[in-house]
Amino acid sequence: MLVEKKRFPSPSPHVRLFTVCYESEGLKVKGLLAEPAAPGTYDGFLYLRGGIKNVGMVRPGRIVQFASQGFVVFAPYYRGNQGGEGNEDFAGEDREDAFSAFRLLQEHPNVREGRIHIFGFSRGGIMGLLTAIEMGHQAASLVSWGGVSDMALTYEERKDLRRMMKRVIGGTPKKVPDEYRWRSPFEKADRIQAPVLLIHGENDENVSIEHARMIEDKLKETGKPVETWYYSGFTHYFPPQENRRIVRRLAEWMKTR
Repeated sequence: MLVEKKRFPSPSPHVRLFTVCYESEGLKVKGLLAEPAAPGTYDGFLYLRGGIKNVGMVRPGRIVQFASQGFVVFAPYYRGNQGGEGNEDFAGEDREDAFSAFRLLQEHPNVREGRIHIFGFSRGGIMGLLTAIEMGHQAASLVSWGGVSDMALTYEERKDLRRMMKRVIGGTPKKVPDEYRWRSPFEKADRIQAPVLLIHGENDENVSIEHARMIEDKLKETGKPVETWYYSGFTHYFPPQENRRIVRRLAEWMKTR
């Protein structure tokens, strides 16, 4: 599955960065890999970015931040980005890029067997939920931070995204309801086996906290373990100091799951 791995400048002497090309459904897709420089084995960390195309692109500093907590981190750019083949379709076929990235971490020589965590931010939240559904018991945990859970709700909330969503998905939720339903995890939430942590700012206007509450209710309804960290006064982007504190806290949460 690994096609190419090239060294990339790292902002930290304690973390090695690489650009990676890997296969996903026959397409060559690019991503960013971060490895702690110290020898040893580590938990794997699949970082699923938000946005689409150049909006919400993977940032090396963010990947290094998580790798510094003691993880081998892999962040796919998704198909069609940074020279990769294919085109993103907003949690449609491009979900396979997340599934293949999870399997790539399973093959990594420094990743502990059975210890791969899934992390999704914003649009990456729905990618994370779909990946947890696909991987079942193979996933150690799932964290969704400011994560989308319902594509139809996103269409209703984000007027600025409607034109893109109609183009990429094929129409409105009323015109192509099956496309939106397929992109949402509720019907298959019972297949999630990993413990789930939902992090969300209650004042988030990019992805309303209703997304977190909806998937929280669904997981509880199906008897799945779910924990929530909801923050009053915070939006989609948390203050830097609080962000760093939560990163340390969620890293510990993951490692004890």
